[in-house]
Amino acid sequence: MVALFALDGVPAPQLSTPALLFGAASRTFYRRPPYELRVCAAQGTIATAPPGPLRITPERGLDGLADAGTVLVTGYGDCPGPPPPDVLDALRAAADRGARVATIGTGTFALAATGLLDGRRATTAWSHAPELARRHPRIEVELADWPVADGQFLTSAGVLGGKDVCVRIIEEDHGKEAALEADRQLFLMLPNPSDALRATSPTPHAPHAPHAPATEPPSENSPPPEPTPLTPLTPTTTWLESNLHRPLTLTDIAAHANTSVRSLNRSFRVHTGLTPLQYLLRARVRHAQWLLEHTDTPVEQIPTRTGLGTPANLRHHFQRLNGTTPTAYRTAFRTLVALFAPPPAPK
Repeated sequence: MVALFALDGVPAPQLSTPALLFGAASRTFYRRPPYELRVCAAQGTIATAPPGPLRITPERGLDGLADAGTVLVTGYGDCPGPPPPDVLDALRAAADRGARVATIGTGTFALAATGLLDGRRATTAWSHAPELARRHPRIEVELADWPVADGQFLTSAGVLGGKDVCVRIIEEDHGKEAALEADRQLFLMLPNPSDALRATSPTPHAPHAPHAPATEPPSENSPPPEPTPLTPLTPTTTWLESNLHRPLTLTDIAAHANTSVRSLNRSFRVHTGLTPLQYLLRARVRHAQWLLEHTDTPVEQIPTRTGLGTPANLRHHFQRLNGTTPTAYRTAFRTLVALFAPPPAPK
């Protein structure tokens, strides 16, 4: 649980960036629970910083910090004064019970006002670092390109709306590879095929995937299963994910689930929001996306590997659900991999 604690005057990107990045991270995590992000504030309504301030109604008040494993404090102005005493008490209480407390930009001023950073290293927006050092001489203020960690506290300059500190949190939780992957996913910003399938149904003119030949599924080039809550459908959806290459029909799926086609449709609607065939198509497109990202499988071979049948079907469904072609997606992804990959170690 990450509690995004928004102070009045927060720059709007510091609300949207954590939501986008932790959301991207959750989509990349396999066999791990996704992040839950909760927006909290000390008052019922807050305003974002100008220009064009927005009125925001947070999900929770200060009580939302009580059970969070991470509290992420937003910025709230240029060299701001200390927040109200109840805010300082809530931050101290979170730290006392062992929560990780992180800050974005001038949010460091709020954390500094608690006294929790005394004797520790910290950073903030570079232009405000001298004022932070003047007000809090017991803090060792650093000008850092990357968030500064000292114990359970993590402070940052707030680059790109807090992207830097969110990536660091993901790295601490799940490792550098997961953090880099989430960063890439954020910049790719592809729509979720699940959302697209919920919003649309195949049109009468859309080509449908023909039955692909029943070949053995790839053993080492298969993605891990997508994290989903355990439901009565879990054995069936797990089986589907393992048999995407096969020509599956509604009757096949119902037989595996040991139920009627009618009951199968109803159960899928209840637990996934999709019909069984929509779920199957979504899983095949997601598998194609994974192969494009993580393997050198030629695009012409991916339809057979995923059960999409033909290159034309692959292009049609991939374009409809992801807004781009398979080849363009692979090129864009690899460009971003090169951009975000760490530099090679010196020889």
